[in-house]
Amino acid sequence: MEELLDTFSNTKIIVTNANDEQMKTFGLIDMPYEIFTLKHNPDKIDPVYFETLLKQYQLTANEVIYFEHNIDAVTSAESLGIVSFHYDKDKKDIKSLKEFLEKNI
Repeated sequence: MEELLDTFSNTKIIVTNANDEQMKTFGLIDMPYEIFTLKHNPDKIDPVYFETLLKQYQLTANEVIYFEHNIDAVTSAESLGIVSFHYDKDKKDIKSLKEFLEKNI
């Protein structure tokens, strides 16, 4: 996935719910992109999470695209007008993700 993402010059942000301990458990230390987390306060299924993300980075919903394995988080982002894609972590369909990115960037 990193290889695909690196073909795009856009800024990338890893968006997670992880707290400090989970960051270590999930291997989110020393990642190639900036990480944004609210440490479950609230979780990504709450649109307030994405409102906070947009505010912190001084972005509008139409300046962001989002892909995510949790369908409820996708719905949350979409409720704010963020173009989103549900990425099935089990299928690992990089081709569909690539098509989504190319269409929306």
